[in-house]
Parts: sequence; structure tokens; C-alpha cells
Amino acid sequence: MTEQLRLMAVHAHPDDESSKGAATMAKYVSEGVDVMVVTCTGGERGSVLNPQLQGDPYIEANIHEVRRKEMDEAREILGVSQEWLGFVDSGLPEGDPLPPLPQGCFALEDVDTAAGALVRKIRSFRPQVVTTYDENGGYPHPDHIMTHKITMVAFDGAADTEKFPEAEFGPSWQPLKLYYNQGFNRPRTTALHEALLARGMESPYGEWLERWKEFQRKERTLTTFVPCAEFFEVRDKALIAHRTQIDPDGGWFRVPMEIQQEVWPTEEYELSKALVPTSLPEEDLFAGIRDNA
Repeated sequence: MTEQLRLMAVHAHPDDESSKGAATMAKYVSEGVDVMVVTCTGGERGSVLNPQLQGDPYIEANIHEVRRKEMDEAREILGVSQEWLGFVDSGLPEGDPLPPLPQGCFALEDVDTAAGALVRKIRSFRPQVVTTYDENGGYPHPDHIMTHKITMVAFDGAADTEKFPEAEFGPSWQPLKLYYNQGFNRPRTTALHEALLARGMESPYGEWLERWKEFQRKERTLTTFVPCAEFFEVRDKALIAHRTQIDPDGGWFRVPMEIQQEVWPTEEYELSKALVPTSLPEEDLFAGIRDNA
């Protein structure tokens, strides 16, 4: 292919890019693909999840600034570019009934208006491939669901000069493929769980699998398996850079790297839209694009 390959990953909060598809992005960067992360919110209402940092008065008073610095470090580790859409974190409502979302937050924005901000990024960066979350957000956080909504509108809207005129949003561009991140899937979790038990090791996934049964979670269609095991360590370094959001001694890192690389050496995606012919299953997000350039 003569044209530069470009991948855009649209995420809700800083840290999502490192927990969802990070090894894939690092792989493509190593191959010369131009990769951009678009982060919809600043994570201002995110809790400090690392017990080692909980109660730190500076972090609590400056969480937005702290999370920006964490994003800067993760971006450098992954080798990607990154831009903010500038919306305000909605927080994760808890309780029964759930409390109302805070005024001015991302999830309460008009979908078309918020999508316009992403259209500008797409038209400027001109990606052939876009990744985001499925209609459930991957998990039902209001910002993840909103990220899905605006990405769906922007994927088509970037080429729609009537809805998003060029004078305001820049020259039109049509991405060719749209994927949902599906790295947290039952086949992968089951394979790692069973591999650990077979080796006489404790598995952190037992409760996960029980919850899958309890909630009867719908199985997604995995269409694309990107081999990227050699970049799992880069993925983990990027995730650990988000110190407020991840416990380096927690369950995320309890599966030895060599077992992960041997048992499940890919990251998975669900193809949502394709404007080029492709044959499923795939091993490349650019399948059908490289071949038809």
C-alpha cells in the first residue's frame, strides 16, 4: 500500500486505551502505522482505584491534572499520538435507584453535537480504521456508551458534508472499517483460567466466569484476532503508567506473562462496519485495505 496506514482508537477516559487494545496499537506503531488515541473525557470523576494512592490529598485535589500526566506517560510508552475531545467525565452512578447524572457531563451532551467534535478529529487525521466500544460500552459506564454513540455517528458523518459541512468541520473523509474492542471475552478468560489451574496455580478469573453465568451476558461475535503477544509487556507498562487507576499488585497482573503469550497471544475485535471486502475471521485490522489500495 502506498498511502500511510492510520488507525484511530476512540476511548472514554485516560487509561481505557491501555486496557483495551494497547498491544495491538503498539504492534501497528512498530510496523510504521500512524496511530492516534482520541480520549473523550478527562476522567475528572474517576475514583482513585490504586489502594497505595488512596487518600493522597494532592491527587484528590488535582485528579484531572494527575490523570493528564498519566496519559502523557502512557502515550509515550505506546508510541501513539493522543488528543482530547474535552468533555467532562460523567462518573459511574451507583445506588438503587441510580442518581441522576451531573449536569454538563459527557453522557448528557447532544449526540450529534458531541459527534461533531470527533468528526473534526477524523477529518484531520484521516484514519482508514477506527476502533471503539460496542453498544453496551463494553461495560455499562455512561461515558463508554456515549463514546459508542458518537463514534457511530462520526464514522458516517465524517463523509457527510450536509450534516457536517466542510466549512466548519474540514474536508470530508470516510473511514473504511469500524471495530469494537472485545478483549474481555469469555473464550480468552476461560482459556487463561484453565491454563492456570492445569499448572496448579491460582486463577483470578473464577469469580469473573461465575458472574458471566449469573448475568447471562450475551456472547459477542469475535471476528478479528490480532497477534500481538510480543507487545503485552508494552501494554502492561502503559497501563501501570495510569497509577491512580491500577494496582500493580492487583489481579490485572497475576497471570505470568509467558502463560498469557503462550495460551492467548492475540487481542480480539468485533467488526462492526466494513466498506471494503474482507474475509472473516481476520488477523489484521487493515485486512481488505492493504489488499485493495
